[in-house]
Amino acid sequence: MRQSGILMHISSLPGPGGIGSLGQEAYEFADFLKASGMTLWQVLPMGPTGYGESPYQSSSVFAGNTMLISCAKLKADGLLSYEPEEEYAPEQLDKVDYAAVKENKEMLLRRCFDQSERHLTRELEDFVQQNAWVKDFALFTAIKNQFGGAMWSKWPDHDIRVRRKECVVYYRSMLSLEVRYHIFCQYLFQRQWFALKKYCNGLGIKLFGDMPIYVAEDSADTWTHPEVFQLDKELLPKQVAGVPPDYFSADGQLWGNPLYRWTWLRFHGYGWWVERMRHMAKMYDFIRVDHFIGFANYYSVPYGAPNARNGKWVVGPGKHLFNVLNKKLPGLPIIAEDLGCLSDRVYKLLDYVKYPGMKVLSFAFGGDDGNPHLPANYNENCVAYTGTHDNDTVLGWVRSADENALNHARRVAGFDDLEDAPQAFIRTVMASKAKIAMVPMQDVLCLGSEARMNLPGTIGTNWQWRMLPGATTRETAQRLRDINIACQRGK
Repeated sequence: MRQSGILMHISSLPGPGGIGSLGQEAYEFADFLKASGMTLWQVLPMGPTGYGESPYQSSSVFAGNTMLISCAKLKADGLLSYEPEEEYAPEQLDKVDYAAVKENKEMLLRRCFDQSERHLTRELEDFVQQNAWVKDFALFTAIKNQFGGAMWSKWPDHDIRVRRKECVVYYRSMLSLEVRYHIFCQYLFQRQWFALKKYCNGLGIKLFGDMPIYVAEDSADTWTHPEVFQLDKELLPKQVAGVPPDYFSADGQLWGNPLYRWTWLRFHGYGWWVERMRHMAKMYDFIRVDHFIGFANYYSVPYGAPNARNGKWVVGPGKHLFNVLNKKLPGLPIIAEDLGCLSDRVYKLLDYVKYPGMKVLSFAFGGDDGNPHLPANYNENCVAYTGTHDNDTVLGWVRSADENALNHARRVAGFDDLEDAPQAFIRTVMASKAKIAMVPMQDVLCLGSEARMNLPGTIGTNWQWRMLPGATTRETAQRLRDINIACQRGK
């Protein structure tokens, strides 16, 4: 079946509290998708945000971002009481002020913990039993807060850095109330997430998640399982991830994530990866694996290097990892983010696993007819996008494109006026051979660069965009439905 969907992160939804949440606004967006004839809702990584509020630098690959919990829903469920004026109400509705949101949400969640934890003993016990990771994540977060937010590799107590058994017991006891609070918050997140998932699935809409290939250096994962990563005796990374210099960046991109000890993982049956993918498969109906090429070969940069110029390519685990995953977790619904440096080894791995790759229409123009992002070159087994969270919006792109690329786009997508470009791009990807077509919500709304979600390599203004209340009109839904019907997508 040919499918279509919208890329819209939870934080970008409208609603109370200064940030999109898993509350009523999420259910209303699911209704909009249904009315639009869409069957997929793609979100960004749902973990706690890290440096620069990036969801790709999370403190856990298992935990949820508690800032996305709906306090209004907690109130409706009888778990939290507060007056309307106690919830943060921003003056600017189209941006997230993360500092203000965190301060307010933290206050309300701690009140919810005080009011309701004792009434949920059985549910919390079941939650902990079904999520073995949560106790270590909660302890990690509690200790990190105890030490003023310092990276775990810089905690002043060496014994807890290296997880000496008696020291872990000591901190678990000393910080027991704080540990319980963080477990409670993760329970609330999952309670709301899976309620939303059930609602979406009931409408025939599947949730399309995003999984970064790497984890953050300062994460519960590296602290709890240092053996999985390339760390030295002081538990600092030996090598870190990035991508080499290219046309867009003379220094490359230095991501800084610790790399995996693939030989050790293979010897131990890739157990950590199996559990990670098992959790992802429970969370989502489709899983976009970011930087999939890193499984074929990954770029390794010495820790402490000022940029990514002096890295080297290293052979990754390749098909052996996916043989194990397919045996342990058959039928994993993976989409491979295969953008970037494609070598013969990457092509061979993609051909072997048969996962759909990605095509991005915004990348198609200004070159020759062999560009793989041109719709004429798509095969059916791919996911076609007008753009991604890392690109400018279509309207922003056409406003800044050079004349050659713009004229090429006009010929392929069929538009004259720049303001018509977003709708032309949407029609083009929807009409393509790709079995899945995805559109960022900013392009549905024909927004410009002010609505861009992320500009890679920068910090300070990313991940902030929010859709204004009332933007999902009946007319917009009907326009998308008409395109879906014309392009034979959806049900």
